[in-house]
Amino acid sequence: MRRFMALWHDPELRPVVVASITLGAAVGVFAVSFGVGAVSAGASVAQTCVMSLLVFTGASQFSAVSVVGAGGTAASALGGALVLAARNGVYGLTMGRRLPGSLGTRLVAAQLTIDESTAMAVAQGTPRAQRAAFWITGGSVYVFWNIGTLLGALAGRAINPVTFGLDAAFPAAFVAMVWPLLRNRRGLLAALIGATVCLATIPVLPIGVPILCASVGVLVGLPAERPGERATSAPELA
Repeated sequence: MRRFMALWHDPELRPVVVASITLGAAVGVFAVSFGVGAVSAGASVAQTCVMSLLVFTGASQFSAVSVVGAGGTAASALGGALVLAARNGVYGLTMGRRLPGSLGTRLVAAQLTIDESTAMAVAQGTPRAQRAAFWITGGSVYVFWNIGTLLGALAGRAINPVTFGLDAAFPAAFVAMVWPLLRNRRGLLAALIGATVCLATIPVLPIGVPILCASVGVLVGLPAERPGERATSAPELA
């Protein structure tokens, strides 16, 4: 707490602290829909909360629960979740150069390496501000995400998600995540390929497997950037 107050009273870092906590609170509100959806898909309150505590990557959690809720197998749910979580490994390579510390510190940092913490960190101009942005954003998102999950899971036991339109939370979440990527030509092409493959394989493959097949769309990102084409990094998109 003393260290946090020191950061708060630092004129250089106060804007970083405010932005990081605000972002964490916003993500926590969205976690309520995850908690409701997970319980409506058949998970218990405890299972839902443990998933947020240990997995802690929203896209993978939404993917796994949506597949299971639709009747897919645990293997297909895990496969899709791992594909989405792979980007965090790339973020780890980026943040590893900015976050010195002991093995224990790096293990905690690995758990907090997500879209939001990486994006906030790389947006800062000094190493000190980068470290502050990473830890405060990661910690804020972790706390608010788990609080939101718990509240949503408890509410999911008391309400009918269909009545309040919360059954559309998972599809809406993925649309929100994909939408910024569509401004880039390669992102749009990847989305079209993934959607086409998924729609073509749904009639013939088990639930969840078409999502794995659709990941072939990411291959359009492998060629080198063409002259004049603006590269958009994953943290920037976050």
